Amino acid sequence: MNEEMKNCSYCAEGELLNAFGIKIAELPMSKVILFREQSHRGRVIVACKKHVDDITMLTREERQQYLEDVNHVAETLHRLFHPDKINFGAYGDTMHHLHFHLVPKYRDGYEWGGVFAMNPGQVRLTDAEYQELVSLIVGEL
Repeated sequence: MNEEMKNCSYCAEGELLNAFGIKIAELPMSKVILFREQSHRGRVIVACKKHVDDITMLTREERQQYLEDVNHVAETLHRLFHPDKINFGAYGDTMHHLHFHLVPKYRDGYEWGGVFAMNPGQVRLTDAEYQELVSLIVGEL
């Protein structure tokens, strides 16, 4: 693992990842991470298993599989939480590893009609609540 990957939350995992998320599953081309801040119940990150900065750096086959993974997770969130919309965010200005935030949103809920906050710091769960949410999502993946 090169130095850049050692400092990447998604590659190194451990404390770097635990600061903001909980790895809950691996799919063919991605890792699924429950975002610790749960203002949007079920918010997850789908991070590419390959350390690339941009989707254009994947081969056609890798890109197709990665997008299939993202879609699979989105379908799972729709089945579980019935959001009015899922916002998909792929930024990477500071985290140079391809990843999508999948953020369930509701017409009568938090931040409807606006861009979701990266980390609003509003809702943290207990360990038991995190485990319950992880089990729910993993059970449907």
